Amino acid sequence: MHAFITGGAGFVGTRILSSLLEKGFNVSAVDLAPAHPYLNHEKLTYFQADTTLPGPWQETAANADLVINLAGRSIFHYWTKASMETMRNSRILTTENLVSSLSGKKDQTLISTSAIGYYGSCGDEILREDHESGEDFLARLCVEWESAALAAEKKGIRTVCMRLGIVLGDRGGALAKMIPAYRMALGGPLGSGKQWMPWIHVDDILAAVDFFVSHPETSGVYNLVGPESVTNADFSRTLAKLLRRPDFFRVPAFVLRLFLGDFGEILLASQRGVPEKLEKEGFQFSFSTLESAIKNAIES
Repeated sequence: MHAFITGGAGFVGTRILSSLLEKGFNVSAVDLAPAHPYLNHEKLTYFQADTTLPGPWQETAANADLVINLAGRSIFHYWTKASMETMRNSRILTTENLVSSLSGKKDQTLISTSAIGYYGSCGDEILREDHESGEDFLARLCVEWESAALAAEKKGIRTVCMRLGIVLGDRGGALAKMIPAYRMALGGPLGSGKQWMPWIHVDDILAAVDFFVSHPETSGVYNLVGPESVTNADFSRTLAKLLRRPDFFRVPAFVLRLFLGDFGEILLASQRGVPEKLEKEGFQFSFSTLESAIKNAIES
């Protein structure tokens, strides 16, 4: 089988690509990065390209059996008008270009990324897949992103949208940005710490992709978040405990808003997402608790 991946050199993309190669897939991947750790693998074809623009990469994507759309510039920085436009274009234009290139051949599957930020900030409310979307920038972006992906259904392509929580894993993801501060005893809750903080281990994302591939009846939108709901304070306490460091360095909400602007508001958003649809359809998490997920990530 032939798989095609956008964002194939990113943290999640590299893991999925490696997993597919191990399973014997022929894999084509595209990313802005000039090189790839699996560049010399005999079953990998790699394109360095800007996927917001049409290009030769689309011809390769057209007839792939499995298409995985992970492209999107990072949101973890101070947001300016220009950077927000870049975040949007890297997701929406890429997805539109990708879907327009797909042939809709028999049994073609598209698995596309979205984010739990789709719901906006909802306090303590439990967020299932049928909950309405939020109104902030990230929520509107996710709505547009999913709409661009789900347009593939009009071509008869089975389409899955993964609303990812905060991704945990070794050598990357959210923990790579958090652990240094905690090791220096500068970690702690953000704002009140009462906001719900959905998370997922990267290995469970790989397992979910396998699940979607092996279960052709699956389609539509799924919350890809761990089954244990935790607050930001819970997360901070667990990380600090496993690193054997304190977590008393609380960052006030006004400081986040002052220095991070709109992105600071995203860090304070509360999203109590649950993986209801995945669990109902029989998916089993390898990391069902936050502690097990963080422990694996820091000990790997």
